[in-house]
Amino acid sequence: MGRRFLVALVVLAGLLLPNAALAQPAEPGRGSATLRVAMPQQIDSLNPFLGYSLAATDLFRLIYPTLTTYSAEDFSVTPELAESWQASPDRLTWTFRIRPGVRWTDGAPVTARDAAYTYERMMRDPAAATANGNFVENFESVSAPDEGTLVIRTRTPQATMLAIDAPIVPEHVWSRVPDVAAFTNDRMPVVGSGPFELVEHEPEQYVTLRANPRYWRGPARISALQFVQYKNTDASVQALRKGEVDVAQKLTPAQFDALADEPGITQVRGQGRRFFEMLINPGATNSEGAPIGTGHPALRDVRVRRAIDQALDREALVDRVLNGYGQVGGGYLPPIFEDYHWTPPHPRRFDLAAANRQLDEAGYPRGPGGIRRTPRGEPLELRFMLHGSTSADAQVGQFVKGWLGDLGIAVELEPVSDNQVNDRTTAGDFDLAISGWSANPDPDYVLRLQTCGARPDPDGGGTPDSFLCDPVYDELYARQLGEFDPAKRAELVHRAQQRFHDQATSSVLYYQNSLEAYRGDRYSGFATQPAAEGVITGQQGFWGYYGARPTALALASEEPDYGRAALVLACVAVIGGAVIFLVVRHRRATADERE
Repeated sequence: MGRRFLVALVVLAGLLLPNAALAQPAEPGRGSATLRVAMPQQIDSLNPFLGYSLAATDLFRLIYPTLTTYSAEDFSVTPELAESWQASPDRLTWTFRIRPGVRWTDGAPVTARDAAYTYERMMRDPAAATANGNFVENFESVSAPDEGTLVIRTRTPQATMLAIDAPIVPEHVWSRVPDVAAFTNDRMPVVGSGPFELVEHEPEQYVTLRANPRYWRGPARISALQFVQYKNTDASVQALRKGEVDVAQKLTPAQFDALADEPGITQVRGQGRRFFEMLINPGATNSEGAPIGTGHPALRDVRVRRAIDQALDREALVDRVLNGYGQVGGGYLPPIFEDYHWTPPHPRRFDLAAANRQLDEAGYPRGPGGIRRTPRGEPLELRFMLHGSTSADAQVGQFVKGWLGDLGIAVELEPVSDNQVNDRTTAGDFDLAISGWSANPDPDYVLRLQTCGARPDPDGGGTPDSFLCDPVYDELYARQLGEFDPAKRAELVHRAQQRFHDQATSSVLYYQNSLEAYRGDRYSGFATQPAAEGVITGQQGFWGYYGARPTALALASEEPDYGRAALVLACVAVIGGAVIFLVVRHRRATADERE
C-alpha cells in the first residue's frame, strides 16, 4: 500500500512539474502575446485566388509569399521570395532567382515550381484569375528549369514585372484542388510561408494566426495575431478602450478625436492609399458584351453621369464627413503616390444650377413631383447602395440624396453588408454605389479595373470597378503597361485618368486619411508604411504587424496564472516532502524488519 501511494505521488509530481516550468517569465519584447486587431470589414474569401477585399488581401500578405514586396520606408521594390532577377535585352524574358532555404509551414521547401504552378493556373483557369488575373494576362509562358529558377516570358514588354502582387501558393496543396471557385481554403492550419500561419477561422467573428517559426526573416516578436470582426467602428473603439483589442483601424474623425486623451492609447494619422468613390452604372456588360445587372437606363447617357458628378460638393464632404482629415477627390490614384496622382485641370466643380441646365439640355424634363423623366418617360429614381457597417457611407448617402434631389433625381438609400456590396457591384446590380480601392505603389492593378478585360465572365471570374469599357482608355492602359521610362509612363497614367474622368462612370469623392489607434501601453515597435506619414494597417506588405513588440503589460496579461503556478509549486513541494518522508519511513521499516 505504501509503495503504491509513493508511485502515485511521484507520477503526480511529474505531471505538475512541466506546468510549473511554463510559468517562467518571458523575455521582454518577445513571448506569448496575441496582438488583437479590430476588423470592421468582412473577409470576402480565404481563397487567395478569389479574395480581393482589403481585409482578405491584408490576410494573404501575412500568409503567402510574393516574388517581391514594397519596403516600409518608401514603397521601393524589395526582394521577398525572389532574391534577385534579370530581364533580357528585349524585356520579354524575366529570370528570378528563388531564395534558398524557405519552407512552407508544413515543412516542404518553397521552390520556383510553386511560383510557376501559381501563375500557370491563373493563366489557364478563369476562376483562379478572379482576384489577380491582370498580373498574368500578358504572360506567354512560365517555367521552372530548376527549384531555384523561375522564368517568365511575356508577349509584350510589361513594366509591372517587379510588382506582381499575387500570392504564391504551395503546389503540393493546391494541385489537389480541382475547382478553385468552390474551394473555401478553410482547412486549418492553412499552409503558407509568410510571417504568420492561419490556424483558426470563425466566419464573421475572427481569424487567428500564429507566428511562423520557419519564416526566413525570423519569427515575429508576437506569438499570435488575431483579427476580430466588429459590425462597425463604434464597437471597435469601445473594444479598444476596454483592452479587448489592441489596434483599431478605419476610425471616423469623431472617434479619432475622442481618443486624443485616452490613457494608454496612441493615435496614428497617416496618408491613406485608398480612394473613396461613387460608382455610376453606365450599363454593365459582361466580357462578351452582353448586358447584365439592373442599372437605370438613363445612366448610360454620359451627360446624365456628368451632371450627377457636378452635383457633388466634394469640399463639403471633406469638411463635414471627414472633419478635414482628407483631401478632395479628383484622379483615380491617391496623392500618397505623387508620381501617378492626377488632378483634373478642368474639374466639374459643384454647381447645381449648371447640372440642372445639363439635364434640361439633354432632354430630361421635370415631371410630376419635380422628378425628372427620361425621353421614354421613365422617372429618374436611383438606388444608392452603401456599406451598412460604415458611418461615412450613411453620411455621404444623405448628402448625395439631398444634392441629387435638387436636380430632380430621387434617390433611395440601400445599406447592405460588405459582401453584398462586392457581389452586387460585380453583378452590375446597382444604379449608384459606394466603392473604393487601396491603390498599390504600381498603378497597374487599379487602372486595369476600368478596362474591358476586367468585366466578369459569363461563368464567373473578373473584377470590374465601374464597368467602364472604352477603347480610348484601353489603349492608354496598354501603353502604360509597356512603358519602362518612369516619366513617360506617368504621363500615360495621367492621360488614362483624364479619360476615366471624362466618361464619369465613377466620381472620386475624396482621399481619406488613415486614422488608427493602438494600445501603446501593451505594444510598441509598429513599422509604418511609408516611414513618414505612414500607416500600420492596410499596408502594401506586413511590416506593421511583423514589427510589433509586446510590452511587459501585454506579456503579463497572457502569461500563465502565476497564482496557480505558485500553488502548483507549493503542491510539488508538499508532495516532494511527502515522498522524502515516505522514502525515509520505508527505509526505517525495512531496517526494522531485518532486525
